[in-house]
Amino acid sequence: MTLIFNSYGMPTYSCMAEEPVIELEGKILQVLPGTMFRIELPNKHVVLGRISGRLRKNFIRINPGDRVRVEMSPSDLSQARIVFRLRDAPRSMPPPGAGRG
Repeated sequence: MTLIFNSYGMPTYSCMAEEPVIELEGKILQVLPGTMFRIELPNKHVVLGRISGRLRKNFIRINPGDRVRVEMSPSDLSQARIVFRLRDAPRSMPPPGAGRG
């Protein structure tokens, strides 16, 4: 048993050991119904991904071709949780006032 503190600062005991997670980057191949996605990992494996609660809460849009960071459980390597949408390469901005006629 390990001693942990809950969100109220009260000590509680945890009997379950937390599983370590595997963090990888992937690319969205296909958008599926029910906020699920097909994700291609760097080793060319394709897994089924779901959106994490934080992305769902903040209405983060994910489209095919987007790069994402995923977490996977060692016990089930066919599913992943999308935890972050990575930004694309920075685009060059035109100088201020360049588009004005």
